[in-house]
Amino acid sequence: MIYSKIVHGKFIDRPNRFIAHVEVEGKIETVHVKNTGRCRELLLPGVEVVLEDFRQNPGKRRTLFDLIAVYKIYPEHLEKKPLLINMDSQAPNKVVFEWLKQQQKNNEPLFSVIHPEYTYGQSRVDFYLENTDHEKILMEVKGCTLEVDGQGYFPDAPTERGVKHLRELAAAQQAGYKCYLTFVIQVPGVVFVMPNNITHPEFGQALEEAKAAGVEVLYLQCDVKDNELKIINRN
Repeated sequence: MIYSKIVHGKFIDRPNRFIAHVEVEGKIETVHVKNTGRCRELLLPGVEVVLEDFRQNPGKRRTLFDLIAVYKIYPEHLEKKPLLINMDSQAPNKVVFEWLKQQQKNNEPLFSVIHPEYTYGQSRVDFYLENTDHEKILMEVKGCTLEVDGQGYFPDAPTERGVKHLRELAAAQQAGYKCYLTFVIQVPGVVFVMPNNITHPEFGQALEEAKAAGVEVLYLQCDVKDNELKIINRN
């Protein structure tokens, strides 16, 4: 996926989960943060951030910018080069949709059905798929932005919703669906995601139970640019 127009700025603070103050071209702007997670290790005062710019076409927006990426710095290792991380929580589903449409088998599309935002039981799953083998597939997508020493972790904050999704996938797998939990890694160079058991051990436990039930976990490595996020490899 490609962002139509971007601008760089300097992060100042984040009054709440939804907005931040950023210096853009010498002016302090209130911007929408497209990630309600904590992101405390990313959004430090003074770091460079990337904003999607809507000044030419604001419509009915309350803000003129969306915060979509950040150059992560390492305060304890200032010699390390800042790492560009896409932190747009809407991006993972978009890039997975693009990636699914590109998957082929014998030069033919692998999936005959790609249904985003699929209602299953009392819940909504990110994707319902049918492949050329007529398998019925459910896929839940999670974005990973938390990196520690080159390793990805999820979640960066407790997520009861994530635990619920895992249990639903495990039940659907037992009911005859083929189920996937798919991590979109929004951090360049990271290829694998571990459960963040320190922050939310229940998620790690639910993940192990889901895998034991037959749910497969996919790790999608991305090329991260300031104006683009693209899946480049499946692990």
